[in-house]
Amino acid sequence: MSRYLLLSIVALTPALSWAETRAVDIYSQEQLIELIRTKQYLTRVTGDDCQLVQDIEARAEVLKQPLYQYLWAEMLNHGICVKANPPRGISLLRDSAEQGSAEAMLRIAEYYHDGQFVIKDRERAIHYVMPAAANGDLPSRMMLVRLFGEGYGSPRDFEMGYHWLYNDVFSDEATKQKALELLKVLEQKMPPSAVARAKQEHLRSR
Repeated sequence: MSRYLLLSIVALTPALSWAETRAVDIYSQEQLIELIRTKQYLTRVTGDDCQLVQDIEARAEVLKQPLYQYLWAEMLNHGICVKANPPRGISLLRDSAEQGSAEAMLRIAEYYHDGQFVIKDRERAIHYVMPAAANGDLPSRMMLVRLFGEGYGSPRDFEMGYHWLYNDVFSDEATKQKALELLKVLEQKMPPSAVARAKQEHLRSR
């Protein structure tokens, strides 16, 4: 090998290594949950230069993985890296919710609460968020108490929703303070005896 060829290969090596590091790995389930919970999933997809579009679509449409159905749905809803298609996006969110994704249940509830892509229907929002709240998802419990505080849902369920959120565990002070604000609003719609029962560690039947 000539001295000039060897020098050329050495000179190119850093550039090749840099190009290789630009390849983007598919997100793990743990990464995707964190991205969804921090609402950074769409920013991450665009930040990765839309390199994972085909992988995301395949995992959502073919493998039917709930978290990837959520991500692909949101890309379609908001036209991120693909042409916007909210009818397909909402359908995929429903599929994800039917597979038990608390994240999808909450997102659909948010859309019905705000009337984005669908007709505003806050009673239907409760229908979607209730199972996730019952299974212990904190954001869903906060959404449920918010809806109850706004006067939606059955008053018979207010005590249960209050109990779930009041007795939950919070990883940061800001979330705890937000929960207290939501509970304070709901308290105004409940008799004192119901509030007292709901604050107990174990909810007892009346």
